[in-house]
Amino acid sequence: MNKSKVEWCDYMWNPITGCWHGCEYCYAEKNANRFSGHSEAYLSKPPHDLHRALLKYSKDCRRILMATYPFGFDPTFHRYRLNDPQKIKKPQNIFVVGMGDMFGSWVPDEWIAEVFKACEAAPQHRYMFLTKNPLRYVQLARYGHLPANENFWYGATVTNQVDQTYWSKTLNTFVSNEPMQSRIDTSDWGYAGTTRWLIVGAETGNRKSKIMPEREWVEEVVNACRERNIPVFLKNNLAEIWGEPLIQEYPWEV
Repeated sequence: MNKSKVEWCDYMWNPITGCWHGCEYCYAEKNANRFSGHSEAYLSKPPHDLHRALLKYSKDCRRILMATYPFGFDPTFHRYRLNDPQKIKKPQNIFVVGMGDMFGSWVPDEWIAEVFKACEAAPQHRYMFLTKNPLRYVQLARYGHLPANENFWYGATVTNQVDQTYWSKTLNTFVSNEPMQSRIDTSDWGYAGTTRWLIVGAETGNRKSKIMPEREWVEEVVNACRERNIPVFLKNNLAEIWGEPLIQEYPWEV
């Protein structure tokens, strides 16, 4: 678990890595492929349980498996990282699985349950989950498998008007509008009545066709949040668009 460069959290913890959403703007896939052990080519079919792979294969293969991302951006469970939060005694804001999607449809329920258990073993921290598949929250909650702990925050990434979603009023929920790729019709927010926090950010990297948000888009979202008493966090990559100072609010401080 490493100190995070993401402004709204202290640490990023990746007990699960990898994703199959295939977003063209994804920074995580580029990083994972850069530090891949290329084990995905011949060792096992995804999704991968790294611990079991280490037990199964020879010493030569184990050296490959010890790469930071042994299977590239294939979904991979790193069981050896589950105890990491317990090693940090001071309370921190921890972004859980920033290098993948823990709630992707391909992730086994067993993996998710073990990560939740690891979080509960270190209750001093605040855990921030984020997915592009919030339907998985609904499915887990339906069967009583989504903890309603006060220090668990469930987020969804939405990038435009089409993929808005709605939330449960009984959970700590937030929306990450990053990368912001279009104007949002704030008169018809599907999540406005339930979400407790909104993060807004621009696309990073140098992708040729990347879309930079316009100031007017950001202003409309900020004003809508003000009307609904929703805290807003504008990421640093909006500084040139928004100007200084950036609005950087946390819901637990409001």
